[in-house]
Parts: sequence; structure tokens; C-alpha cells
Amino acid sequence: MADNVPAFTPVHLLTGFLGSGKTTLLRRLLSDPAMARTAVLINEFGEIGLDHHLLEPIDETMVLLPSGCLCCTIRGELAQAIRDIHARRERGDIPSFDRLVIESTGLADPFPILSTIKADPVLRHHFRPGTVIATVDAVNGRFQLETHVESTRQAAIADRLVLTKTDIADEVTVARLLDRLRRFNPDAPILRAADGDLDAPALFHQDDLASAGQPERSTRAWFRQTFQSDDPVAPETASQPGHEHGSGDRTRHGERIRSFVVTVDEPIDWTAFGIWLTMLLNRHGDRILRVKGMLNLAGEIAPVAIHGVQHLVHPPVHMQAWPDDDRRSRIVFIVDDLDSSLIRRSLAAFNRLAVPLPQRS
Repeated sequence: MADNVPAFTPVHLLTGFLGSGKTTLLRRLLSDPAMARTAVLINEFGEIGLDHHLLEPIDETMVLLPSGCLCCTIRGELAQAIRDIHARRERGDIPSFDRLVIESTGLADPFPILSTIKADPVLRHHFRPGTVIATVDAVNGRFQLETHVESTRQAAIADRLVLTKTDIADEVTVARLLDRLRRFNPDAPILRAADGDLDAPALFHQDDLASAGQPERSTRAWFRQTFQSDDPVAPETASQPGHEHGSGDRTRHGERIRSFVVTVDEPIDWTAFGIWLTMLLNRHGDRILRVKGMLNLAGEIAPVAIHGVQHLVHPPVHMQAWPDDDRRSRIVFIVDDLDSSLIRRSLAAFNRLAVPLPQRS
């Protein structure tokens, strides 16, 4: 049995459209000493260009890198590959690892990969979804986002966006791309691959806090970035029920992927909200790319943070205290061709049906 293994090993996804620099970023990460105790599932060793003189072969599908990172090729089904590496870790046949990183193909929709963890009866007891990192080509990214839905969905679901090729792109092109990314994924930090400080901690630190039993710190970091930073990235808000201040959609007419914030002034009934969110994702989960927010629950002093990706909903995080004086519930949605007014109206209806509970003093 392997020692010091987290109860639920986070599974991170590295995605990005064809030619976006995903393989280059992965090669850079594999040499980072901070990737020690990390297992990486890749498509082919040859595509990464590993220096075979520095490798410690374990078998024909697995090598140990000088950084301490375990690199494996995927043969067959992804779920089986994860089960195999988990079983070998449990037996002590391979070095132990604290996180798993999966390289997706350039045309892959991220959700089926993420849902593998929850759908598999073995994996869901040992692994959990981690951070989604998407590379975006600074030169061709805007065109790819406009013409390839896979590229847009990859960027919309991402927890981190890594802008590549900024050294050969002009600033006007980069600025237009950043504006486009911000409109449908407002809260994901955007990093530049050309920056020297882009490393594994920059990509995985926030999720590492959650793995270390500090999910509140991770949630507070997201909240500050989204609602409290000097250069806020939150979409325009629209209060509800009955207090809308504009549509709240940060997109031009006709664009499929859009983001918006639903702000609820009154405390929310947790049971009613859970039923509403379950029904919403059951009906429209394929088109709700992400939902993330902080709720003011009736009868509770501190807020509860929620986070879901399509049909996957992470366990709620019960915060110890509010991050600021604003006690309204704020929920960020990223959707694919779904009318924001439908979501607002349905949530308002469930709130009206719920029996209000007195607030604790």
C-alpha cells in the first residue's frame, strides 16, 4: 500500500485546440521539479520529445523523469488507464503520486474526460476532478474561437487559461483575444506561456489548497479574482428576482458562449436551491458549461460556495465567514446558446415557493 496518498487524488486536465502549444507547455511542465509526485497520462512519448538518455524506464508505457514526474502513455480506454495506474500505486509497483494530469487531444470536448472520474464505480472512490488548464494560441486563437466550437468549450470550461505565442503576436491581436476570452470565461486567470514564472505551482496551487484540506482558501482566491480585484473580471450582474439591471450577458448578439452573473438579494433556501440546480442540470447540463458562486443560505451565518461543470457538481464548500460586507448570493454561469432569462426566472420561481427561515444572528 502506498504511503501519504490523498484520500481523493485530483485529476487535472490539460487541453487546448490543435496547434495551441499544449505539447510545448506539457514538455516544460515535465521538467519542473514541482511536478514530483505527479503522474501524467499522455498520448504518445514521441510527441513530447523526451530525452531518452535522462529517462528511467519502468515498462513500455511508463517512464520516470528526472523531475520525479511519472509519465505514462494512454493505451485503450482512459478509465482503464487510470484504474491500472491506481492499482500499481496501491501495490507499490510504481512511485507514489499526489496528482494526476491528463493530456487531451486537440479536438476533445473536456466534459467526457472529466465525467470519467464520476461515472466509473472504482475511480470515484479514489479520484476527484481537479483543475482544467486550456492553452490558447495568441496568433490564431480568436479565429479558432469563432469557427471551432471545441476550442470555445475548452476555453469556457477552463479554470486556467494559458496564452501561448504572445512573443510573435502583436498587442492588438492579443488584446482582442483577451477581450473575447473574458466575455465567456470571466473568472479564469489568464497566464502567458512566455512568462518565466509560469510553472506547476502557478497552474495547480489553488487546487492544491483544496487537496490539502483548505478548500475555503481556494474559494476565497476565486472570489477575490472575480469580484474584488482592481481589474475585476466578473461579468455584468443582474439582480433577481425583480431587480434586473440589464441583461448581464457579456457577449455580442449571436455568440453562442456567454457568461452572466445572477445576484439574489434575499437568503436562499438550500433544499429548494438543490432541487432547482439538479433539475436545471438534468435538463440543460450539456449547455451549462460552468456554474460557480457563493450563496447566502436562509438560517446560516456564513456562505456556501458551489461549483459545477455541466452535469458534474463538486461538493459544496461551507465557508467560515463572508469575504466582504455584501451578503447577496452571486452565481456565475457560463452557457452555450442558453437564454439567461430562463435561468433567472426559474430560480426566482423556486425561491418564491420556498418557506423562508429566520436568519441566525
